[in-house]
Amino acid sequence: MSASQIEIQLIAVITAAACALPGVILVLRRMSMLSDAISHTVLLGIVIGFFITEDLNSPLLIFSAAAVGVLTVSLISLLERTHLFKEDAAIGLVFPALFSVAILLISHYAGNVHLDTDAVLVGELAFAPFDRFIVLGRDLGPRGLYVMLGILLANLLFITLFYKELKLTTFDAGLAASLGFAPVLLHYILMSLVSLTVVGAFDIVGSILVVALIVTPPAAAYLLTDHLGRMIGLSALIGALAAISGYWLAHLFDASIAGSMAAMAGVIFFLISLFAPERGLVSVARRRIRQKWEFAQTMLTIHLFNHENTPEYLQESRFEHLREHLRWDENFSAQVVQRSVESRLVQRQNGILTLTVAGRERAKAALIT
Repeated sequence: MSASQIEIQLIAVITAAACALPGVILVLRRMSMLSDAISHTVLLGIVIGFFITEDLNSPLLIFSAAAVGVLTVSLISLLERTHLFKEDAAIGLVFPALFSVAILLISHYAGNVHLDTDAVLVGELAFAPFDRFIVLGRDLGPRGLYVMLGILLANLLFITLFYKELKLTTFDAGLAASLGFAPVLLHYILMSLVSLTVVGAFDIVGSILVVALIVTPPAAAYLLTDHLGRMIGLSALIGALAAISGYWLAHLFDASIAGSMAAMAGVIFFLISLFAPERGLVSVARRRIRQKWEFAQTMLTIHLFNHENTPEYLQESRFEHLREHLRWDENFSAQVVQRSVESRLVQRQNGILTLTVAGRERAKAALIT
């Protein structure tokens, strides 16, 4: 494995972790699509910053892009507060407008400048190792590595310092406000960091992969745990796994690196959505099947309990009578009785069903609730 390959994967892993940290809060606050809006509208900030400095490498571009990201959030919030639009409609109004303004400015005033909208959207990690960070004539590695590492540390520091406040404002903003916290201020600081993260990754991986890394790993982690700290760690781990596996997928098929990483993030999410222990589709299906049989067994115990010590008990407790009284077909009835016998809820002798002590308790508990 060459040095360039190692550097590309390292940049991708750090970028994935940097995106996943604020992404967890966005997912929990049901604001995931704000990242998509910001990832597009920051292009306007880059264009404005370039018009001011006429230098694509100027640090002002990052700050102007981050400022437009915050402006995007402010405009969306402003439209929401009118109560005329919901969040999805407000996002759909704001980000296409700002993004289209950026495209028009680029095409009309910066046609001869290297502001390629296709590269910005898709990104190309393969070129990241060629942009070196040189200090006093010494090559310290890819510039993008240090940019994303700085953003990762900033996100990590913010979440560490304001962990309790973020947790409280995320799950109960009203309580946070009543306790003297400033949920609005915290919200805009978070959005500023999201904007900064998007801008930092813009030129390296492109906005499509940024959105995928902000939303998909946290969404997958949410299926695995309810603990915020573990969710943050799992998000970073899943993002890193998607980055590395996506790189080798691109290497295998000679495809887009960013596109392959986004695809692998989707594949990992799909697998977790299927096989997550509690919320996975397979687990949910198995739980529903188990609940169906448990409910049927409970219905059987209630039926037998209601007819205990009655003149019609011998008739009502016969296996053949279940189809008539409970409207079960013969095959289903046989399975319910067999499972009830195996669970020691019911005993079967000469075609007569009788409750065990456990079965009688199950019926009493069901009737009480």
